[in-house]
Amino acid sequence: MGEALDRVKVPLIVLLVLTVQTTWLSSLRTAGVHSDAMLLLPIAGGIVGGAESGALAGFLAGLVADLFLQTPFGLSALVYCLVGFGVGAVQGNVIRAAWWISPLTAVIASAGGIVLYGLIGATVGQSQLLRADLPVIAGWVAVVNGILAIPVVRLMQWAHKGRQIPAFAR
Repeated sequence: MGEALDRVKVPLIVLLVLTVQTTWLSSLRTAGVHSDAMLLLPIAGGIVGGAESGALAGFLAGLVADLFLQTPFGLSALVYCLVGFGVGAVQGNVIRAAWWISPLTAVIASAGGIVLYGLIGATVGQSQLLRADLPVIAGWVAVVNGILAIPVVRLMQWAHKGRQIPAFAR
């Protein structure tokens, strides 16, 4: 029973964050820009479980997010997967126990993920994603995800309970 529950924890977290994103966070806007909490899932996965966990969480969260977007299907999955892998690869080499590492990582990775989304989107023919207000979008997403980082990292720790967790994520 415990192993079966472990397999559905991350999908449950994805559905929880999707619900929060589509209900509460989508109405929380600044200058017409809304947050992207789904991008926080691979970041938290990378922080807690390393590169592989971040990439898998990113792929799953990205596929789900793509169902609600009008961009090419798989674009979010690709970007989130790359962001989660990158965070996990970097965090795996950094051992720090400070509480603020997770929010700072979320801020930097979220801003980078939004810019990467625009760049990859433009590469595949979605030039409208490279907008003049891209820095504002990246900044807003980074701030909101920095605030939400602690609870989402805690959720990912719950999902990874019983697995080896790096010291900095405890």
